Amino acid sequence: MTEREKMLSGRLYRADDPELTAMHRRARALVARFNALPAEDDDGRRAVLRELLGAQGEHCAIEPPFHCDYGCFLRVGENFYANAGLTVLDCAAVTIGRDVLIGPHVGLFAAGHPVDPGLRRQGVEYAFPITIGDGVWIGGNTVVNPGVTIGEHTVVGSGSVVTKDLPAGVVAAGNPCRVLRPIGPQDRDFYFRGRPVKEEG
Repeated sequence: MTEREKMLSGRLYRADDPELTAMHRRARALVARFNALPAEDDDGRRAVLRELLGAQGEHCAIEPPFHCDYGCFLRVGENFYANAGLTVLDCAAVTIGRDVLIGPHVGLFAAGHPVDPGLRRQGVEYAFPITIGDGVWIGGNTVVNPGVTIGEHTVVGSGSVVTKDLPAGVVAAGNPCRVLRPIGPQDRDFYFRGRPVKEEG
């Protein structure tokens, strides 16, 4: 089994493997090109993303600076928007649905290191997939850890650390992130802290 196969199957692997090193360098070059493009060059950024990402839907936008490990293991759906500072450690599959919004300085970390110091000294790592459902909104400065699935339409509050799966249709926040309440009819009437969607007058 190759180190790439180990990585993608959730086994301990060595990231300094020549094949993985070459893939990582390719991604770094494309990311550097993406981040260096002029602010007005939307077409250029879209072209780089088509070359970098494993798959992307229509109307995919990522604000620079953007960082990822491989790119080819990151797949995003239609109408995806990520604000500045997105970091994706896509050493396992990172799959993002359609109509997803990601705030600034969010980390999607599919990669990890063993807790045991002896194993860490051996230079091995692991990775588990991250899945983000349709219609999810992840607030700024949030971290999503390896192996997490976030259900569709869920909202994750700013500054959260998501260590476990979140169900669909809830508001969740905190460190560690936990479910605060379901999304319900009140969220169609009020958009933020009692502020009505339909203003009087």
